[in-house]
Amino acid sequence: MENNYQSWLWGKLGEKCVKNLKKHGFDAHFAATVEDAKGLIMNMVKEFETFGFGGSDTTRALGITESLKQQGKTIHDHWQTGLSREEDLEIRLAQGRCDCFFCSANAISATGEIVNVDGVGNRTNAMSFGTKKVVVAAGMNKVTHDLQSALARVSEVAAPMRAKSLNMDTPCAETGVCSDCNAPQRICRITTILHRKPMMTDISVVLIGEAMGF
Repeated sequence: MENNYQSWLWGKLGEKCVKNLKKHGFDAHFAATVEDAKGLIMNMVKEFETFGFGGSDTTRALGITESLKQQGKTIHDHWQTGLSREEDLEIRLAQGRCDCFFCSANAISATGEIVNVDGVGNRTNAMSFGTKKVVVAAGMNKVTHDLQSALARVSEVAAPMRAKSLNMDTPCAETGVCSDCNAPQRICRITTILHRKPMMTDISVVLIGEAMGF
């Protein structure tokens, strides 16, 4: 029963978020389940041939990478194992010039802003300019009520969990608390806020009525 109430609450918050994202020029959708989200996304990208993937657990949990590979599409994914530094860099650069770029968000405000913090910048670059289409997929656990709480979510929730998942040698990966460190492996180096849809980039946002990612 508790899950039903959570789904209801996320549905209401999702409706508000989609409405405000649309006001800000984004193509926004709410999908109740992972299966619904995948079907929606696969349909909206069927015309494209080359795809880039940011470092996102959410997009991979949707199974999109495997489905596109089965269709013979070209995939630029730096999460492949065994890449040299030069190969990794080449893939990250290609992500910013592909037909369609997939990523998630560290936080999305119900008032219609998309917040991301990167360590390298390939995701923040690719999602703002260079690709024909960007698809941002995010679980409702990443939606907050306003921009201030979205920024707080990044430092208080997303960044420590992400650093821990990557086994980074940072204070937050040890304590769970952001200390605005200068650690060499710090992953919070570039902050972007998409207040409105970038003028030359088509961005779709798919909110998923489940908890996904960090």
